[in-house]
Amino acid sequence: MIFNKDGSTTIITQEKTTIIEFVQRLENKYDELKNDNIIINLFSLKEISLSDINEFLRVLNQHKLSGHSFVIVTDKISYDEVPDEITIVPTLQEAYDLVEMEEIERDLDF
Repeated sequence: MIFNKDGSTTIITQEKTTIIEFVQRLENKYDELKNDNIIINLFSLKEISLSDINEFLRVLNQHKLSGHSFVIVTDKISYDEVPDEITIVPTLQEAYDLVEMEEIERDLDF
């Protein structure tokens, strides 16, 4: 796992572990990340299944309840295939844009 902090957003890049191990490590480090917007960059993975994406549901739901964004970046699976509560985008720039829009909405109490 590679952590890059950019303002109030932390980008976490998955490299060589399985998704299950990745999510476990994320949960272990969650206390350090809970006040940031989180972007999960899975772009380096060659294959991702819907069940892989669903592994993030527990930490994602916890994080969104705290009033922060949680976005997954991959072009290996379509956002049409994932549950509505999971935010998935194909590029890192779209993830940044989405986090910015969600921050504006929270500031405006939408």
